[in-house]
Amino acid sequence: MKKSIIFLILSIVIISSVKAQEFPSQIWHNGKVFLSTGEVLTGKVMYDLENNVVKLQDESLTTLNAVSINYFEIFDEYYGGIRVFYSLPYAATSDYKVPMFFELLVEGEGVTLLCREFITVDNRGMNNMGMMRGMYMGPMWGPPMMGFSRLAFDFYFLENQEIFKYGQKKRELFEIMDDKSSEVRLFMRKNRLSHDKRGDLLRITSYYNQLKQQES
Repeated sequence: MKKSIIFLILSIVIISSVKAQEFPSQIWHNGKVFLSTGEVLTGKVMYDLENNVVKLQDESLTTLNAVSINYFEIFDEYYGGIRVFYSLPYAATSDYKVPMFFELLVEGEGVTLLCREFITVDNRGMNNMGMMRGMYMGPMWGPPMMGFSRLAFDFYFLENQEIFKYGQKKRELFEIMDDKSSEVRLFMRKNRLSHDKRGDLLRITSYYNQLKQQES
């Protein structure tokens, strides 16, 4: 009986938390939009990566697509710091490239790491206590939970002016960084880094670029 009451209270807390949950693409940010014409627009910015559009609110509301934008930057109060998104040509479903927005994570002489975020719902079954663990962890970094919306990422590498999607497999990462794979393996092992987590990928890519820079 006592366990049932505790579970009921925790369930109410979780449901309330989910209803109040917002993701970066669902709120307005202070930001700037740099147009392909050279003009710079400043105001409140909301982005939609699925449709590759940006809304800008200043004295009026303007909707812009990836064709008319070089890049835009926002100050993300939820997750901290300046985030920059570039409009880059990419063939997502065919051989025909169209401008799409990619967030710049790491820029370097070796490789550049990009990503595109999306909101997904995780419905994997968990036991009651397992469902409670990690409930207060941020959706950007925390584990997936049953029935909970969470932020997920597709990662891309830019190399030799070509963008290719990273399949988030360890073997694939070492192929990308083949010339420094032994050093990267050691770095990941020492720092307990994963090949498919956003924060870890930032560190791994930055380290690889440092190694490449030491060559020059």
